[in-house]
Amino acid sequence: MIPLNITDYSVRCRYRPIQMITRSYAAKGEKMITVSNVSVQFGGSTLFKNVNLKFTNGNCYGVIGANGAGKSTFLRVLCGELEPASGEVAMPKEERLSVLKQDHFAYDEYTVLDTVIMGNARLYEIMQEKDALYAKEDFSEEDGVKASELEGEFAELNGWEAEADASKLIQGLGLSEDILYSQMSTLSGNEKVKVLLAQALFGNPDIILLDEPTNHLDIDAVRWLEEFLSEYFGTVIVVSHDRHFLNNVCTHIVDIDYNKIKMYVGNYEFWYESSQLIQRMIKQQNKKNEEKIKELKDFIARFSANKSKSNQATSRRKLIEKLTVEELPASSRRYPFIGFDMDRELGKDILQVDGISKTVDGVKLLDNVSFTLGRTDKVAFVGESEQAITMLFKILMEEEQPDSGSFKWGVSVTTSYMPVDNSDYFNGCELSILDWIRQYSVKDETETYLRGFLGRMLFSGDDVYKPVNVLSGGEKVRCMFSRMMLFGSNVLLLDRPTNHLDLESITAVNNSLINFKGVVILASHDHEIMQTTANRIIEILPEGCLDRQGTYEEFIDFKKENGLL
Repeated sequence: MIPLNITDYSVRCRYRPIQMITRSYAAKGEKMITVSNVSVQFGGSTLFKNVNLKFTNGNCYGVIGANGAGKSTFLRVLCGELEPASGEVAMPKEERLSVLKQDHFAYDEYTVLDTVIMGNARLYEIMQEKDALYAKEDFSEEDGVKASELEGEFAELNGWEAEADASKLIQGLGLSEDILYSQMSTLSGNEKVKVLLAQALFGNPDIILLDEPTNHLDIDAVRWLEEFLSEYFGTVIVVSHDRHFLNNVCTHIVDIDYNKIKMYVGNYEFWYESSQLIQRMIKQQNKKNEEKIKELKDFIARFSANKSKSNQATSRRKLIEKLTVEELPASSRRYPFIGFDMDRELGKDILQVDGISKTVDGVKLLDNVSFTLGRTDKVAFVGESEQAITMLFKILMEEEQPDSGSFKWGVSVTTSYMPVDNSDYFNGCELSILDWIRQYSVKDETETYLRGFLGRMLFSGDDVYKPVNVLSGGEKVRCMFSRMMLFGSNVLLLDRPTNHLDLESITAVNNSLINFKGVVILASHDHEIMQTTANRIIEILPEGCLDRQGTYEEFIDFKKENGLL
């Protein structure tokens, strides 16, 4: 029976509290991680308290929360790296847990193959012991017995397939198998990221903990990882700001909010839309409960109709079908509001770019790039070189000059620019947030007017008097969006605008670009923003560019069909 009280839709997690402050092992046969009465304090304040959760086999859990909420800290507690102030984390003793390492220099003295195999620490230890035994000149009978035991365990751990398995992972992530015997110290930063990810996935671990695994991955690598995790048999717990990734792989969302951690069925899209729906319904005091319940049941039915056949999608669909209304999230999280209003309508001519080329430090970033933008274009720039795309943005904003070629904006165009590096706007500046944004206001410099724009980005009360030189990366980006909204421009240029932002702010950026009536020129790592915003994709190539009308995914499909990926 569905209860009529809709003011509390949190999942009720009631487990027996355990007073021991330790990491224990569950009874043999249980396939889960149990978090019991866990509390964590950091710097004198409580990050979260009295957390009771169960993570079970065959599911993928996406951990979300505002910047600083404690997502990475929670993963450290789960893997035993950080001791909680109270409570315990229990897991089966025979289960193997694997964690995505964050130190890109920790394995510089090893080969890529050794680094990947280290994902299964016991297997690597056996290999080292075997090598040491067989290298002995005075190989004894006792050594022979020991070697036989090691060989047996080596075979049980699929040691004979270790190199082949490592190669499959490396190639799946887009690296050549030739790299296996290279020293880690010779690899680029992005290559190291892929090797460490392969390490975390190696050897079929029972539990995988991943903190921002899609950072610095290219399109193909992200897609491969999504497919890998969607079919994975074990338990996956992942922190990510990539909504597209969370939607594709997650069966549950673990929300860290207001010192509490709660678990909900469904992917990120289901969590977000259902939490927004519940918030609206709580405000609709005059609407009959029966009408609200019907709307909620229809909402659940719509999300359970996912046609994907992957293991995770099938599991997620079955879980959603069983949901009762009181299990939907009623998040009280605050979302920024970003809205761009145009002070002037666009004319016919927007932007003409003719044969722009640019070389920096002997490297040709742009080579004969030409395109024309119309008044309905929302174009996303992609390419292997982020430096090349940033250089194009700088040229269009007249921060840099091309070596050759030219460009011309239409007479009706007014621009607003979000650079990937905003340090020039804040370095050496001791102004308060309020006085900082006042510099850019042409229409009105009153505090009331300026607070309106800052309030949209969640700067309220005494926050506006905070000096900008002490702001975090995310706070600076939010200031930059407040600044952009002041201008009333009809063309927006945004170079990776979601860097440093949390999921709530990323969602607000996404919605603002969808709703904007002017022209958008965009570069972003966020798949969802690219897919839902852009109606045209331009890829910067070593020579010229590839220009296609259509969505981001249509562009990817085109490249695949034509052997360009």
